[in-house]
Amino acid sequence: MAKEEKITLEAEVVEALPNAQFRVRLPNDHEILAYISGKMKTARIRTVPGDTVTVEISPYDMTKGRIIYRGPMPRRDRGAETPEGAPEGGQAPEGSETPAGGQS
Repeated sequence: MAKEEKITLEAEVVEALPNAQFRVRLPNDHEILAYISGKMKTARIRTVPGDTVTVEISPYDMTKGRIIYRGPMPRRDRGAETPEGAPEGGQAPEGSETPAGGQS
């Protein structure tokens, strides 16, 4: 029998609890208990109430989860596209710099 896949969702941290545990609110307004993954502990990534996090939930127990990212989960398809009208490489358009000395 194959192992079930984990459910990955974005959630908002509602409350910080002891032992690196947090109460998080899912998009469907359910609140679950989530703990920080080991990689986030070793990298000392701080999570505070109000942060958006990515949570993995097991299909066997949907009342507990694991926080794997702080902020939305990175997407693989974001790389090469730039918004229309934006210059390549994130540079400001020509002529938009202020002159030296801080005068405008």
